[in-house]
Amino acid sequence: MAPDGQTLAPNVYDAEPIPDAARAEIDRLLTSGDLFRYTAPADAPVALLEVEFANLLGARYALAVSSCSAALFLSLKALDLPKGAKVLIPAFTFAAVPSAVVHADCAPVLVEVGQNYRVDMADFAAKLPGADAVMISHMRGHTSDMDAIMALADAAGVPVIEDAAHSLGTTWGTRNIGTIGRIGCFSFQSYKLVNAGEGGIMVTDDPELAARAIIMSGAYEQNWKKHPGLQNSFGHWQNKLPLYNLRMQNLSAAVIRPQLPLVAERVAKGLANHDYVAGRLNSTTTLHVPPALPQESRAPDSIQFNLIGDWTDAQATGFQSAAKARGVSVQVFGLSDGNARAFWNWQFLGDPPDLPQTRAMLMRACDVRLPARLTRPELDYIADALIDAATDACNQ
Repeated sequence: MAPDGQTLAPNVYDAEPIPDAARAEIDRLLTSGDLFRYTAPADAPVALLEVEFANLLGARYALAVSSCSAALFLSLKALDLPKGAKVLIPAFTFAAVPSAVVHADCAPVLVEVGQNYRVDMADFAAKLPGADAVMISHMRGHTSDMDAIMALADAAGVPVIEDAAHSLGTTWGTRNIGTIGRIGCFSFQSYKLVNAGEGGIMVTDDPELAARAIIMSGAYEQNWKKHPGLQNSFGHWQNKLPLYNLRMQNLSAAVIRPQLPLVAERVAKGLANHDYVAGRLNSTTTLHVPPALPQESRAPDSIQFNLIGDWTDAQATGFQSAAKARGVSVQVFGLSDGNARAFWNWQFLGDPPDLPQTRAMLMRACDVRLPARLTRPELDYIADALIDAATDACNQ
């Protein structure tokens, strides 16, 4: 709040604070030097986190690793796909997703995404024949039609991995996102709902996938014995799989665990914030927030909206600048220099495919962070800044 009582532009880039409950455990770990997850004979913070997270999601097994990218990579390796396997991914995702596919010696196949940021089911169905796996990114927490995706994939015998980096707390009908496919992967990077700086976790109900992923994550020699319930599978796979050493260490788990009981509250606040700002933006003729699908209950910590009407690139860029001048940072995905979410910037894949629907969406789709901690005056400031910036840009 400014001295004159006016609301200042809110700082949306501070991550979720670390609960005080983590501090005592962090001090204990630092004093003991017990940072490696397999040092303790039992009840290491990482092992406790895996049990708690599996219970939170309603999954049988969880494996905590160094990042969500590591979880995606291990998921593909656990599926034992052949070299060069074709993996369908949405064309609207973060560069780490196709990178994980390439790292696993597989070939990403990009699927068109519509104006609502979700997989185009016609293009998905057309590209599914010949695919070896599907990796669905619920990008920015927008859930694609999982009923349709699973029906098609199951009929084709193709396994589905859920990239739920942005979707902890999201539900699809009665199911938690991340538990619908064979494997679900989540992120604890600072700009996610649970903040550990870095870190990830994967969940599955399949004991063979869990055992393979655990060994490859770096459970060497007899360390797999500290993961309960999979002894026969571990015994079969020991020394037959490469070790990638993607383990989470205990300090990260100590930071994450006290935040898990806060997930429901953060989800409720984040959704309320999102829907309030969405209502403000949807009252205009120039900005539009696509609605959730009927089966989807979201857990947003950001808001995405489209510039609607006959916007030129210059006007869209002007909108970014006008919002920034008001203290609100907006990225138009396709017009932000080198944006890692624009598929044509993934030069490591070679020449970009022709994806006109996704390209058109990215050229007018906007992204603004909306942390759960924001107050109503701060939300009004952001909404007013965006609406006024759109008016200025359209009048250029």
